[in-house]
Amino acid sequence: MTADHNPTPRTHDVRQRPLSPAEARVLGTLMEKARTVPDSYPLTLNTLVTGCNQKSSREPVMQLPEGLVIEALESLRQLHLVFETSGGRATRYEHNFLRAVGVPEQSAVLLGMLMLRGPQTAGELRLNTERWYRFLDIASVDAFLEELQDRSAEKGGALVVKLPRAPGAREQRWAHLLCGPVDTAALQTASAFAGASATEDDVILLTRRIARLEDTVALLQDQLQNLHEQLGLSQPGQD
Repeated sequence: MTADHNPTPRTHDVRQRPLSPAEARVLGTLMEKARTVPDSYPLTLNTLVTGCNQKSSREPVMQLPEGLVIEALESLRQLHLVFETSGGRATRYEHNFLRAVGVPEQSAVLLGMLMLRGPQTAGELRLNTERWYRFLDIASVDAFLEELQDRSAEKGGALVVKLPRAPGAREQRWAHLLCGPVDTAALQTASAFAGASATEDDVILLTRRIARLEDTVALLQDQLQNLHEQLGLSQPGQD
């Protein structure tokens, strides 16, 4: 398969074609790994599936089978959001989000995190994205979010929405619109039943530590796969 190093800059209009949850998870995972494990990026299919199904830093947690990930990749490729590249014996995948959607780097980082972890406050987004991009302060995060919310119709319309304040919450959360309109009533119901035994900061710190470990494991798995391919050995469990 030939590599495509010049993906088309054609923009993706979410009003015409909202993404499915599986497509959003695949796209968000590619965006995350491009920044957190650049040595193993672009991703092989196996590494991508593992990243999509992580137990931490994901909301909701999914168990996407390989076949569904392949289908999502193909549909994202047709939307110019993902393209394939050859690396060794394995086909690899990388995102084309900034050019396809037509947003700056900071906005893409926020949208990628919202796709992976669901609605978050500006403060949570600043903390959770620090391994992707270091925002100066919460005000700068808010500024990019408001720009995405006020995006003109000529550019495809709003890409995020500021949700109503949840009962007992100090700050409002933001959600992406790449999968279509947000069901605010369902989100508020889920928040009401969410556990409150740990503080927000405790949860953020713990998930960040786990995410670092999972990134390391993903990198080691990819390196092991490459080694097997170079030596002509079968993968463990495939004999």
